[in-house]
Amino acid sequence: MARPRLSVALVGPDGAGKSTISARLARAALPAPVKTIYMGVNLEASTLLLPTTRLLLAAKRARGGRPDLVASSLRDVGESSSAPAGRGAALRSTARMGVWMTEEWLRQLVALGHGLRGRIVVFDRHFLLDYYHADVASGAAGPTTGPRRRGAAQRLHGWMLQRVYPRPDLVILLDAPAEVLHARKPEATVAWLEQRRKQYLELAPLVPEFVVVDVDRPLDAAVSEVVAAIESSWKAKNA
Repeated sequence: MARPRLSVALVGPDGAGKSTISARLARAALPAPVKTIYMGVNLEASTLLLPTTRLLLAAKRARGGRPDLVASSLRDVGESSSAPAGRGAALRSTARMGVWMTEEWLRQLVALGHGLRGRIVVFDRHFLLDYYHADVASGAAGPTTGPRRRGAAQRLHGWMLQRVYPRPDLVILLDAPAEVLHARKPEATVAWLEQRRKQYLELAPLVPEFVVVDVDRPLDAAVSEVVAAIESSWKAKNA
């Protein structure tokens, strides 16, 4: 008989408290041990990293680049593209995306292993949900821009995420007004944060179970509601 298991994705715009709440879940009174797996773009924040990716990141840092390799920029979701990239840029983008997709599958395989051991796997962010509007949905438009064209690498990434990549059993959207999110983490504009809030809310039909948790309140209250949602989903899935 297979062991009971559950996969949970915590998603939300910057400032929603994804990493803070996922860390608290490891100490929560849940029906099974929790394993948290980071699925964000900052690969340096993850302990899961292929040796080849470490070398590429080291080379990128040496050139003064950011510690990520993803070819799709979430900051540009909904922005219209300018002139088509040259062949060299397109090849670099495809190579980066190939590395990124390998890292995505590494995390999924690790999650599968923990799931088979009967653990609750908590994804801190999730690739499908974070990149759906950038690489899957077509004709996405931002608050001040027109439709955005996708390159070949993004289309391949979108196809993989939509058609092949496993989806979590439960998605918990950590939600708060854009102004609150901006006050916590002012790296993005209020308009961009509001756009991302709406985009996340549109993703409910994509997954088996979707819960919205208000994080514009004391942390303990938000964590308690997240724990309750996980417990309810665990009971329903493993009854």
